[in-house]
Amino acid sequence: MNSQTPKSHEIKRLTTPLTFENSRAYDSEGNLLKCSETLSDVRFTIEPKDNLLNDNEILQYAPESKSASAIRLKRGFGSIWDVLAIHESLPWILALYYTVLISIAIPVTYEKHIFGMYLILVLFIIPLIYLFFTFNLKRYAKNNVSEVKVPKKETKTEKVAEAPVEESSGLDSLKMYEKEINNLKVLFGVKEKVVRELIEKRFQPPQITYDRFISAVDSCDKLFNVQADGASNIIKLAAEDTPRVREEIENKIDAMKRIIDQIEDLTNELVINISSAGESPEEVKNLLDDMENLIDSVKDY
Repeated sequence: MNSQTPKSHEIKRLTTPLTFENSRAYDSEGNLLKCSETLSDVRFTIEPKDNLLNDNEILQYAPESKSASAIRLKRGFGSIWDVLAIHESLPWILALYYTVLISIAIPVTYEKHIFGMYLILVLFIIPLIYLFFTFNLKRYAKNNVSEVKVPKKETKTEKVAEAPVEESSGLDSLKMYEKEINNLKVLFGVKEKVVRELIEKRFQPPQITYDRFISAVDSCDKLFNVQADGASNIIKLAAEDTPRVREEIENKIDAMKRIIDQIEDLTNELVINISSAGESPEEVKNLLDDMENLIDSVKDY
């Protein structure tokens, strides 16, 4: 059997939309997925299997997985949400811990038990120290630097290492936008690939409807990259961190997110339409109209 067969099968599993039945989510192999709950949302995420994909492939095909979060943190461009994805149960454990601690502290404080009050104070501070250590993003970046600096035999490698510094030049206060843009690029790449496959499956070429759908996706791709490049150029070239600069960057990032949302809506509708054989694709065509309206509005912007 071809050695790449397991890898291609895993990529297909990661990029195929989930199926839902009785409020449960399943991947393309019929495996039940665990619900992942954070402070911001509840989601079902397909985790990549071990030793099948490299780090770059995991970032491309499973950008919302815990494995991808760990890779971003290791490479130094992760976020607080990546830490929360890895330690998803931490907020609930802390909530329970402090609830119990406060219930104990109230009678101890009321009775003015000095030793007990000091003990409560220590117990209150210890988790905060752990939180500071866990959510210190610089710690992950430092670990990554130590790993990267191991091969240091030739002076040429030092010159090569200087190039990325110049490419990512810009104000440090705007670098957080750069990380978000990179994450959105990866996410868009995955969503775009899936929707193209679904369009071909639902409207097999050559068809006028197929051409119209593909043309809309092509336009989304071009507009997405224009917005991403525009935001990146502002980050690299801005001389000052001003409200006007931030507004321009955020507007472009918002346009990128709107394009991704539209692609995802189209993907979901195509999945439903394909599974309902014989039904009219009217809802899908309405989404196509919405997508074309979005393209026009972004172009106007």
